[in-house]
Amino acid sequence: MQPPSPAADASPPLALTVRQQRLLAELGSSDDELSGQELHARLRHGPDAMGLATVYRNLRYLQQRGLVRSRHLPSGEALFAPTERDRHHLTCVDCGFTLPLADCPVHGLKLPSTQLAGFEPLFHTLEFFGICAPCRQRQQAS
Repeated sequence: MQPPSPAADASPPLALTVRQQRLLAELGSSDDELSGQELHARLRHGPDAMGLATVYRNLRYLQQRGLVRSRHLPSGEALFAPTERDRHHLTCVDCGFTLPLADCPVHGLKLPSTQLAGFEPLFHTLEFFGICAPCRQRQQAS
């Protein structure tokens, strides 16, 4: 699913606070997704330090603007990444092992406007959950 093109969006550019810019920069500089706790640990020192609740509040704001996406692990933990990083995963529901998919199978998908019911798509997530080979072997052995 592709986000709307910038030319189709007549709204003005988003004005982000310094803290929101720092969160985006930290997410962008990481090779992997980060939890709110990890972001808080990385950003709690410095001139614009923020508490954990502020980290989550700003992540929510960025997510609502289509700049950050999140995915939830079976443990309930949320991981965050910039939306331009289009990665999807296979996740083991037993041990939590996560394997990134090489390609996004829905990248070019366009939703028919008749199904959008007024929604403006910002980003998408795609997750597959199952049992990894080691957990499956362990379950079969017991």
